[in-house]
Amino acid sequence: MVKKNTAQAPLTPAVLHILLALSTGERHGYGIMKQVKADSQGKVKMGPGTLYGSIARMTEAGLVRESDKRIDPEMNDERRIYYELTGAGRAALEAELKRYRGVVALAEGRFAYGH
Repeated sequence: MVKKNTAQAPLTPAVLHILLALSTGERHGYGIMKQVKADSQGKVKMGPGTLYGSIARMTEAGLVRESDKRIDPEMNDERRIYYELTGAGRAALEAELKRYRGVVALAEGRFAYGH
């Protein structure tokens, strides 16, 4: 069951990074951690505890789900669990990015006028 207003609530930084990592396709946990590090140019290093704790809560909230995909030829390990965005996860990511754009527009307006 998906929790109400999940797409409206502000996301934690970890959840935002995980959703961004999954926005381009399915990934296993280690692949998500590598993508988060790459996306942040090394500034965000997500450990397994943060990653899997967040994924558990995100799965419960209906933002991500386990994928049927299991084998990454690069890793050659069929036990890896892959995750993918759900419709609610994509909506939550879009809502958060819209929220960020609004904050940036506000800040730019204030700095442009010397406030």
